[in-house]
Amino acid sequence: MLLLARLKPRAGFRLSGGAAGAPSQVQTRTAASPARQCEGDRRLRVLYSHRILSWDGQGLHVEAIVAELRASGHEVRVVGPPAGERVELGSESGLLTLVRRLLPAFATELAELAYNAPAYWRLARAAREFRPDVIYERYNLFFLAGALLARRRRLPFLLEVNSPLAIERARFHNLRLRRLARWSEGFAWRSADRVLPVTEVLAKQILAAGVPRERVVVMPNGVHPEEFPSPPRLPVRLGDKEELVLGFVGFVREWHGLDAAIREIAAWGGRPRLSLFVVGDGPARRDLEDLAARLGVTERVRFTGLANRSEVPRLIASFDIALQPSAVPYACPLKVLEYMAAGRAIVAPDQPNVRELLVNGYTALLFDPSRQPAGHAMREAIVRLANDQRCGLGSALRPEPRSWRVT
Repeated sequence: MLLLARLKPRAGFRLSGGAAGAPSQVQTRTAASPARQCEGDRRLRVLYSHRILSWDGQGLHVEAIVAELRASGHEVRVVGPPAGERVELGSESGLLTLVRRLLPAFATELAELAYNAPAYWRLARAAREFRPDVIYERYNLFFLAGALLARRRRLPFLLEVNSPLAIERARFHNLRLRRLARWSEGFAWRSADRVLPVTEVLAKQILAAGVPRERVVVMPNGVHPEEFPSPPRLPVRLGDKEELVLGFVGFVREWHGLDAAIREIAAWGGRPRLSLFVVGDGPARRDLEDLAARLGVTERVRFTGLANRSEVPRLIASFDIALQPSAVPYACPLKVLEYMAAGRAIVAPDQPNVRELLVNGYTALLFDPSRQPAGHAMREAIVRLANDQRCGLGSALRPEPRSWRVT
């Protein structure tokens, strides 16, 4: 569910709110134009700022939030890189690809910082024309335009944080200017009137960076439940099937752990037979297909490639068991929420951020991700799910999914 701070158009404002996870409030001291403010009127002009140049799960997330804000009666103007408007689903800007290929890592990071100049200019121009009540920004590393403009214009600044990018990019993307990255991240977080992390785990990291507790409001991801068909009313005993379809949806990357799933499918010699159906594409696909060929299970590992969003609920409905083989420790995985909405039986790692969404033995079976060999604990959970009469498909395992609804 999207939790939007309670804002009114204002000339001056005062912030009040609770601890992480509690609703935030913004109250006005002086009125703005009478035409734009009346008692009980919560319609806002939201200037939405981002720096997305690859249209993957990030872009879908932006679209969902903007659509729900507009559906709730708010006016929204989106400001982002012009090149990002021409990027197709599953791809990234050609300019971004070229810069990464030609420049060393540290120079690319300096270019990201320099991008704040044109980004600030575009955002400031939009603010003059649109006269927003609030700036809402999707956090990105080295991206400070929204924080600077909000400070200059004395506007409330809401910062949505999906991951601690200084840590994530140091781990996965060869971040070079690490001290500058930590400073940039801390500056953005501490500049926000409300920081909106997607999990309690991430909220603790933000608090540790010096953001006051009253400014942190956990805002988990969501889905549109109405897009997902209802599962069968009567559970189907998975162990009675000849083949179990293990499913995964998303942009396929190395850290998703699908290699472990393929190895376990190849190692499993029992019944029912296991297969893997991947809805999506990504940089790890070729390596995974090569692995399946080496292990002799090519016919049991299928990729759809990029799928239209309207097709995803139907494709997830074809899964017997939905997999989240691995997850970073701070994320709120959109795929898990989609699995929940589709009423799929779920197998996922037992870690704090996942437990914010799932209850072991009730809405999913969780496995110990630290157990070796990698993937063995996941396979045990799959086999248990297949042979446990209580863990059939249907409403018995269908939790209430969070939606994107603005409140």
